[in-house]
Amino acid sequence: MAQKPGLLIVAGPTASGKTACAVELALRLGGEVVSADSMQVYRGMDILTAMPTREEMRGVRHHMLAVADPREKFSAAAYREAAMKCIEGIRARGGTPILCGGTGLYIDALTRPMGFGERGSDEIRAELAEIAQRPGGREALHAMLRAVDPESAARLHPNDVRRVARAIEIHRLTGRTQTEQALHDARQEGPFDERMFALDWPRDELYRRIDLRVEKMLGTGLVGEVRRLMADEGHYSTARQAIGYKEIAAALRGECAMEAAIMTLKQATRNYAKRQLTWFRRDARARWISASGRSPSDIACEIAAKIEGDAR
Repeated sequence: MAQKPGLLIVAGPTASGKTACAVELALRLGGEVVSADSMQVYRGMDILTAMPTREEMRGVRHHMLAVADPREKFSAAAYREAAMKCIEGIRARGGTPILCGGTGLYIDALTRPMGFGERGSDEIRAELAEIAQRPGGREALHAMLRAVDPESAARLHPNDVRRVARAIEIHRLTGRTQTEQALHDARQEGPFDERMFALDWPRDELYRRIDLRVEKMLGTGLVGEVRRLMADEGHYSTARQAIGYKEIAAALRGECAMEAAIMTLKQATRNYAKRQLTWFRRDARARWISASGRSPSDIACEIAAKIEGDAR
């Protein structure tokens, strides 16, 4: 059997320092970073999605950032196809691909033989989208999911319409819940010999980092970016799915005070981080690296040492 190519993965919740760690690893290993973030794939929402800046990239080439039109659907299957080409290109240049992100679905889509061969159904999607648009539709859609896949319903917020609908679609197409499908996929051989590391923080420290991230976003123009997106919602329909958009937009429409919107945004981000942690803690491949009180360079050094130890 041919040896599978290796793939280094840096995962973890939002604001855990994944990008800085991945950049340090890239500088050490001669690598390039492939983003695994379901919102950073879209153009025009740099602040809202906490897109890495040129300064943060430190000259390291990054892929799968701002590659999709915000009006188009960018599924996990589309991500897999595009990211696979990026990884092939990195290897062709003699580099080390480093997958970095907090979207577990994207990481699994790339590294597991996911059931995305089951083509999505435009009819099912249209039906579910129509339900979601009705008064109380999001709650009705979430109830539909709860009836067939209570575990996914407990993990997904009713406002996360796209993922709620996708979980329902998977059940209709395969007869399996999303969890059952994930377990089925986990038993299959993937295309890579991956080494997955997840950054671990004490909960209170992670929440402080999230609050600081939000304050930084506000300081770099988040309110102005949301105002711009609101003025062209037809083009940036995807923006409504990003954490921060609806919170700041509500304040700009005068529905609440900006201070209250910011508090809601911070809480929504913490809730998202909890969902990410739940996802990655279920992944047996993840090796958790303590990040508290350590620099990205120190963390990268530990990961590089573990990779070297694995190779012996």
